[in-house]
Amino acid sequence: MAPPARNVPALLLRLREEDFSGTVRVSGLPGGSIHLRNGLVGAIETPGAPTVTSALLTSGRIGDEVWLAACAAEPDADRLGGHLVAEGLISAAELEVVCTAAVFDAAFAMALSPPGSWELSDREPALVAEPGVEPRQLTEETSRRMALLSRLWGPPGELTRVRPAPAAGAGPRGSDGWLARRHRDVLDSVNGRRTPRDIAFTLGRGLYAVMLDLIRLEALDLIQWGAGTTADGRPSTAPRVPQADTTTAVRAPEAAPLPKRRPGGASPAQDVGQKKKGG
Repeated sequence: MAPPARNVPALLLRLREEDFSGTVRVSGLPGGSIHLRNGLVGAIETPGAPTVTSALLTSGRIGDEVWLAACAAEPDADRLGGHLVAEGLISAAELEVVCTAAVFDAAFAMALSPPGSWELSDREPALVAEPGVEPRQLTEETSRRMALLSRLWGPPGELTRVRPAPAAGAGPRGSDGWLARRHRDVLDSVNGRRTPRDIAFTLGRGLYAVMLDLIRLEALDLIQWGAGTTADGRPSTAPRVPQADTTTAVRAPEAAPLPKRRPGGASPAQDVGQKKKGG
């Protein structure tokens, strides 16, 4: 009998060798569910990052009513992507980009804090990337992202807890057209109360991309870091009291900025239902 895997990346590598199809449930903050198909990572759902459903609906790329109708017509989430393409609601290439980007972003979000225990379960339906992502590629890309953010700012886990605020004069500078649309959207979402995760869910964009954009906006003197950072913008070394997440959680392609949703392991149809129930 093989010894237990020492960590989640090692576990995924072993499951790749076994062509495992099923779900790995990882406890922790944020924790999440990793969906594998024939050993490849097809989807990751975590409270720490927007899902594919959120990315598609937040931008209005696919309307709520159309989405609900598609989910009713094809209740198996594994086949939902093919149905969306067949109905002409999205191209196969665009769907692949969005799904794959969501996998990489969710893996990054889960890596921001130590995972807890894990358990294997049978296949759970999920809107998966086709054909999926190699576990080794996923681990390497996550490590690259962590290293880049550490070099540009400091510990990535610290950056997820800051609440950036607009800098004096940021309004006019950010609205005169010289900023890229993606940066303007992030700047418009900064209010001194939202964390990078909150902004990611508000915009339906990847957490990693939002964190990079915030670093860029700070370099342009358009935002300033909130409580929990030192005068020079770097993370404080003083002990921190964890703050509650206020979210109502080869290089990977980044999905283009695509209604605000509650994170969690809900099915694609439940995502919309929860949003509508909340008004």
